[in-house]
Amino acid sequence: EVQLQASGGGLVQPGGSLRLSCAASGFTFANYAMKWFRQDPGNDLERVATINSDGTWSNYVDSVEGRFTISRDNAKTTLYLQMNSLQPEDWAVYYCALNSIRGQGTEVTVSS
Repeated sequence: EVQLQASGGGLVQPGGSLRLSCAASGFTFANYAMKWFRQDPGNDLERVATINSDGTWSNYVDSVEGRFTISRDNAKTTLYLQMNSLQPEDWAVYYCALNSIRGQGTEVTVSS
């Protein structure tokens, strides 16, 4: 059974940073591209970032380009999202995903 558990969310002031982690199990992590999504109340789910299976390629939604960095540690079967220069519009629940399978999310609150 695929399990994806995100953690690392919390309250941060505008301009601050957070690092999200996603512990993956139940599949061969190193064989799959992975994604981070986010969703705030009233809005559709938005893909934030994608990384290929060996971490050599990544892609971001325009609104986070240059501020967020997706990475992975295949030995630890863990996905990461480093978020810098956070803004109120980044406030959302963040999920990691394997194709269409999303795990439990972690909430990021950006507020002064």
